[in-house]
Amino acid sequence: MTPLQHYLALATILFFIGAWGMMARRNIIMVIMCIELMLNAVNISLVAFSNYMPSPVPGRGEVFVFFVFGLSAAEAAVGLGIAIALYRLRERLSVDELDGMKG
Repeated sequence: MTPLQHYLALATILFFIGAWGMMARRNIIMVIMCIELMLNAVNISLVAFSNYMPSPVPGRGEVFVFFVFGLSAAEAAVGLGIAIALYRLRERLSVDELDGMKG
C-alpha cells in the first residue's frame, strides 16, 4: 500500500507546477489549464485523505471531489467564454490585455 506522504507529495508538486504556470504564462488557455491542474492536485489530496483517515461516513473525500469537478467544469466554461470574447475583440489571447475588461 502506498503511503499517504507519496500522494501528498504528488499533489504538492502538481499544485506548485500549476501555480507557477498560472503566474508565468501569458496565454489565457494555458492559465485555465494550470488552474485545472491545481484543482486536480486538490482532488488527489482529498481522495488520499479520504482513504487514509477514519471517518464515520465512508467516501466523504470522493463526494468533495465531485463538487470540485463541477466547479472546474463551470470555471472552464466561463474561462473559455471569456477567451472567445477576448479573441473576437482583439484577435489575441494575452492575459495582459484583460485589463480593458474592467467595469
